[in-house]
Amino acid sequence: MVRFRLLAAVVALALPMSAVGAAQAEAAADQAPIVRTDHGAVRGATVGGVDEFLGVPFAAPPLGDRRFAAPAPAPRWDGVRQATSYGPACAQLASGNGPRSDAEDCLYANVFRPAGAHGRLPVLFFIYGGGFQNGGAQQYDGAKLAADNHVVVVTANYRLNVFGLLALARSGGGGGLGGDYSLLDQQAALRWTRANAAAFGGDPRAVTVGGESAGGVSVCAHLAAPGSAGLFRAAIMQSGSCVSTPRAEAEPAGAAFARTVGCTDPAAMVACLRAKPAAELLDASADTDLGLVNGGDPLPTAPADAVASGRVQRVPMIFGVNHDEGRTFALDWDDTPASYRDFVTGSFGARAPEVFRRYPLSAYSGPYAPTYAIAAILTDSGLIADIGGCPTLRLARRFSAVTRVRMYQFDDRKFPGLTPGTPPGYVWGAPHAGELAYLFPSFDNGTPITPYFTAAQRRLADDMSHYWGSFVRRTTPNAPGRRLARWPALASGAMLSLRPGGRSTPISLAEYRAQHQCDFWDAN
Repeated sequence: MVRFRLLAAVVALALPMSAVGAAQAEAAADQAPIVRTDHGAVRGATVGGVDEFLGVPFAAPPLGDRRFAAPAPAPRWDGVRQATSYGPACAQLASGNGPRSDAEDCLYANVFRPAGAHGRLPVLFFIYGGGFQNGGAQQYDGAKLAADNHVVVVTANYRLNVFGLLALARSGGGGGLGGDYSLLDQQAALRWTRANAAAFGGDPRAVTVGGESAGGVSVCAHLAAPGSAGLFRAAIMQSGSCVSTPRAEAEPAGAAFARTVGCTDPAAMVACLRAKPAAELLDASADTDLGLVNGGDPLPTAPADAVASGRVQRVPMIFGVNHDEGRTFALDWDDTPASYRDFVTGSFGARAPEVFRRYPLSAYSGPYAPTYAIAAILTDSGLIADIGGCPTLRLARRFSAVTRVRMYQFDDRKFPGLTPGTPPGYVWGAPHAGELAYLFPSFDNGTPITPYFTAAQRRLADDMSHYWGSFVRRTTPNAPGRRLARWPALASGAMLSLRPGGRSTPISLAEYRAQHQCDFWDAN
């Protein structure tokens, strides 16, 4: 079971302006950067040496008949459009990734570049996670990556949950729904990036696509999707996988959802769903667990099958995993010995006795021992969407058979936590989504994270920024002129362990496999 819903768990005061302040603001507006895109001019703002252009439309609002349809081109505008605030997050229920949003008019991109950049800078296009249920580009301020590495960073919203993934079979005189609108939105944003990169000082031929969690799953899909071919030259998968749902399973699930909101006539389901208020569909989606759909456009082949057969874009890749992925997911279980036992027996059936022997509760200490035990199993087995330990290494090796891959393990096991101090006394380790604040200081799940960083963790954030930046610039993370540990190719039998305080170091695949008990998991 994919269980995308668990991935979704990752979770200025205005003063009166004086006449002098008003004059200063007017002067700042006069000096604000202006860029002419293919649909009209936008005015951004310069903040700390970085030009930011926020809330730029890359597609038409998916409203009315455009709900459950491929994205259409954005309308053109006259004059200069203000681009100094993020567009609304796409419709989603409240979560650690942000408050509830009922907005469907949400297809906006954001661009970060070194102030006054011109020429042809490499571009990072980053796709956010949230289990395809929640999240948004507003969590990912790309200023640090842009300033540290002299690159352009682009983020963009995409439709989520039932608005982005609902599939329906054609029936009678009614049309079906293909699903994968999330992926189609991302493709539209990538095409917008290619068309407008040069206007922002970027190189349309030097785009790297990256993403974390559901964003990493999306990256794999782009590597397999015919419509994504040629839109990027390199790829970064952070805590991702290649999972998808066959259309034969997705369509009945879509029809079942339609019936829950009163759309029961198969021939009129699509029209009925389009007529419903967004809030009603969102309310009814609380128990859905939707993911990308294979078996049609834009994913004719399951991405995992495409990788296994080598029918993917053969671009240089960074492939990554966090040492304790499951410590984010395990918080969804009760912290009791009984819950631990029920989890193992319910998840592994006849294999449960051996799992108990491999992960005895007595091996874990402290008030959260049952949670830590569940987390270790989730991490090593990749039970949730094939993310973690052994499945991630297997997938990276399959990619390595057809292209150049470098792999990392995020190993800051004293990370402050996605919600520092909560739960009280919980040791987060290096959990799912833990690396994001090191690359995007704005990322949090409701509580700022980076203020809790030690000097050693701030050093790791700088190191990671330059590894990622070098990869975007040169398709290799090994940057000349910086004192960083050499990052080996996966084909050499090693990966990079990312550690605080300048202590990152290569580790062998044998060491990694032992950490995650891969001899056991690969045999089962």
